[in-house]
Amino acid sequence: DWKCGRYPELIAWLKHHHARGAMLCSACSGVLLIAETGLLDGLDATMHWAYAPSFRRNFPKVRVRLEEALIATGARQEFVMSGASASWHDLVLYLIARQVGPAAAQAISRFLLLQWHRDGQAPYVPFAPPTDHGDTVVRALQDWLTEHYSVVKPVEELVRRSGLPERTLKRRFTQATGLPPIQYVQHLRIEEAKRRLERTSTPIDQISFEVGYEDAASFRRLFRRITRVTPGEYRRKLRLPAVGSGLDRKPA
Repeated sequence: DWKCGRYPELIAWLKHHHARGAMLCSACSGVLLIAETGLLDGLDATMHWAYAPSFRRNFPKVRVRLEEALIATGARQEFVMSGASASWHDLVLYLIARQVGPAAAQAISRFLLLQWHRDGQAPYVPFAPPTDHGDTVVRALQDWLTEHYSVVKPVEELVRRSGLPERTLKRRFTQATGLPPIQYVQHLRIEEAKRRLERTSTPIDQISFEVGYEDAASFRRLFRRITRVTPGEYRRKLRLPAVGSGLDRKPA
């Protein structure tokens, strides 16, 4: 967990150089230092998702955008932040393009095999809802949904199991988890679909049915809305070749 106040000299140094026109850049957890200056208040920021809970607690005035692999913001676009570890590729290419030119960035990208994460971090960020919110009824429902995410009419089932009026359930569930029940279930289903796309050769329409969607087209639209990629693109991007097998470059 991040503890503010440990690096006062560094924070003062960052503020000093920002005031003189410097660009402040960060990769992964480095954004915590920039945020401690107070200069990001009211602005967007990205980072590795593992640091997001601590970041939100310490810097509630900064808007966390975990779906983005790269963010440039500020009056002069002087704050440039990249997300998880490999998104330093995006940071480097952006800075080269900005300071030297797009042609130089493209040449270096090809020479060093650096990748621009056009889809951001959304395909990679796992669904990790809070469970330490203190609402025991909601926590019990969360535990139940972990194994029963594919149930038909999930909200009706949650109402039945909780014994609460539907309106009360939705209010408490949203307050505790940050998501309405139906969106929570959607994220659980898509997370399970991601796991199956990564680890199996099961056809996409079959995965759609197994996680709770009879309409494969609706599943594909929802998958793209949450992850920014189609199920097929996700499988090609995230599924690794079997150990000991040849590297099959054909789409799975």
